[in-house]
Amino acid sequence: MNVQGMRGVASLIIPLAILTPYHLASASETMIVAEGQYVMGDGDTLALAEERVLQRAQRRAVEEAGLYIESTFHDVEKTEAGTSFQASSLEIRTIAAAITKTEILESRRAFSNDRPSFYIRIRAVVDLDNLRAAVQRWQSEQRFAEHFRRLQKENAALKTQLETLRATPTGVRTLNIKPASHNHKTQEQARALVEKAISLQNLPQKLELTSQAAVLDPQSVDPLILRGQTYLRLASASYSNKAKPSEYSAYIDNARMDFDRALLLDPQNTWALLGQGDVHTWLRRPKEAIPSFERALELDPFFDLARLRLINLYTAEARKLMTLRQWTPALAVLEKCLLHTTHDSWIPYQKEAYLLRSKIYQHLKYPLQAIEDLSTILRVDPTDRQALLSRAKLYQEALQGDSARNDFEHACMLGSTTACEQLP
Repeated sequence: MNVQGMRGVASLIIPLAILTPYHLASASETMIVAEGQYVMGDGDTLALAEERVLQRAQRRAVEEAGLYIESTFHDVEKTEAGTSFQASSLEIRTIAAAITKTEILESRRAFSNDRPSFYIRIRAVVDLDNLRAAVQRWQSEQRFAEHFRRLQKENAALKTQLETLRATPTGVRTLNIKPASHNHKTQEQARALVEKAISLQNLPQKLELTSQAAVLDPQSVDPLILRGQTYLRLASASYSNKAKPSEYSAYIDNARMDFDRALLLDPQNTWALLGQGDVHTWLRRPKEAIPSFERALELDPFFDLARLRLINLYTAEARKLMTLRQWTPALAVLEKCLLHTTHDSWIPYQKEAYLLRSKIYQHLKYPLQAIEDLSTILRVDPTDRQALLSRAKLYQEALQGDSARNDFEHACMLGSTTACEQLP
């Protein structure tokens, strides 16, 4: 495959001062007239070409809306076996989230170099608040993608370490270190070993250093917690590499012993409680894991890792109860997860919990509460098609036709065939 050309590669940095003179639909909306052109590729259908020329006009409207955007759009033409194809990396979700209404003012076709050429002129209403949120979400997803690539790289290194561990037993539990007297000097040595272990990426070396530190200072919880976490990382790496449970059960058991011992030394240590809950989760004991995380969060209300663990466990437990049609117990579990005191920044992590609770409310005939939960999701993620479809159907049942149509139109623009079928 060879690339013949690149069309419309543009890095956009659009200043806030650029505003169009059109009438504003609301405080956060602006109306834009924009044009789009598209030359049909050999691999395009007429419908696809018309969709792409509309997307280009909508993109232009978003660019002209006056919001600071830093992104890159690529339109690439490729040739394979004598047939040309055009690919586009437009951020369609960002555009769909920003444009609330599109009116086609002019549309025509012509030929350019023996290819059909499409032209369109539209009037679009752009919601600047939604656009800003969509751009922030896109940037966040890029960071997550980079984080995922880094995790893949680390996982490959962990796989190599696991193979080394299997080939050469480390003898972590049987190190021949003569117990030292419990004094200030050995405590300092233990702390230095723990700090060194924290900075290491090599897990067998982490185990060796934390084991030495645990012997030097047997009353310190830090070596035990770090060693327990390392054992769980080894278990996670083994699981990711599709190892049998018998191949990593020893890691989980060693981690359990370390966290249990740490809690004997310091019953209120939040990291030891977190580790204990993680071990129970690995052993598929959610009812035992939840109290550990709850206790950690009770001791430190800002311990986000414990809150995240609880959200996942509560959601999984509620989902299980819903499959058994136990609506009221499932609702009670979700109420623990969706506390009113929780900050809105947690809503993206609670999306599934809100969706589940909205379904329960529908079964219990509480449509207003179901709509409220779906609206909460859409407030932080206007592109959630499932929430849009569910809310649109609830609006339909409540005879709120305009609201239902708006949600169906939005979901249709995001690619939902079901939503498009509901539109006239």
